[in-house]
Amino acid sequence: MQETVHVIVPAGKTASDIARIRARGAAMFRRLSSCLNALAVAFSCLLPGQAKAADRLPALGADSSQVSVSGLSAGAFMAVQYAVAYSKSVIGAGIIAGGPYYCAAGNPLNIGVCMGQSMWGGPNPAFMAQFAHDFGESGAIDPLVNLQREKIYVFSGNDDMVVRQPAVDATVEFFRQLGVPAANLTYVNTVAAGHAFISPLQSTTNACSANASPYVSHCKVGNEPYDQAGALLAFIYEGIRPPAGSLTGSPTDSLTGSLITFDQTEFAGTFAAMSSEGIAYVPQYCSQNPGCRIHVVFHGCLQSAEQVRKNTTYDNWADQNRIVVVYPQVSGSSAPSGCWDWYGYTGADYAWKTGQQLQAVRAMVNRLTSRR
Repeated sequence: MQETVHVIVPAGKTASDIARIRARGAAMFRRLSSCLNALAVAFSCLLPGQAKAADRLPALGADSSQVSVSGLSAGAFMAVQYAVAYSKSVIGAGIIAGGPYYCAAGNPLNIGVCMGQSMWGGPNPAFMAQFAHDFGESGAIDPLVNLQREKIYVFSGNDDMVVRQPAVDATVEFFRQLGVPAANLTYVNTVAAGHAFISPLQSTTNACSANASPYVSHCKVGNEPYDQAGALLAFIYEGIRPPAGSLTGSPTDSLTGSLITFDQTEFAGTFAAMSSEGIAYVPQYCSQNPGCRIHVVFHGCLQSAEQVRKNTTYDNWADQNRIVVVYPQVSGSSAPSGCWDWYGYTGADYAWKTGQQLQAVRAMVNRLTSRR
């Protein structure tokens, strides 16, 4: 398109002078237009809806009877909530530094007690069990009899200064009171660990006793690196195969599956305080065949899904055992301290099947179990 450039010409200039001035003006216009176009492209990357859209979580025909969950801290409280509220469709849970179901009873003033930080001691598991019974009878959560077949792995580090052991002791007692058999309940509480997922990946994690970001620590048990992801998955899914790759070198080198950054907005309501994106690891077998298992990993406060995924070995175990791993995440800005809701900031029904965050994650699981 021909540009018309209007240039103010001083009096006394010749025709050639005017031509040169016009040429310089046209060149300046073209340079300015080029710069403005470049700026427009740059700013378009920052505007909502202009960035590359995340993938859609795929329908894989996964096995709806082989769903399990795990999490740290607020993610552990969330794992408990999911395992209890949807007990009919969950076969196991890994609870790392988390208190019992409905511990805060919708009141933020109870947070200190639920974390074992109160001078009055830890939470009362009998109260929590009674709440669960009442909710089960009302239909707000699945019937509690389903818990008796779940496999429950619980972990509390001796040096955890965030969620102290009395709170986690109450979680174990809560499940006992609801009839989980001793053979289905394991409690690891003798490791000198801080507040963290425990990983064998020494190069990317904190010392064992750390209570600091990224809340993934390296510990040894019996002179061997403790692989917590493997321990809890092996307890939930008996007879699983060894993980893919070297767990001390580059653990992702031998993975054959696909990493998907998926759109969470189609699952979460406006006030669920969920991030726009979640992550899923799909083993190659599961991308081509139905019937795979599903494991959902809930991150902790001040922690992202990617920090958990890249610093632990969930994907390695999943790759060899036909497990699709889902890493949902809440928003670091709208969720308090980036925590999952275990005390009611999304609504009074946060611990029921109608809770916004629970429903969102349940919808993700339903998508994965849907036919291709």
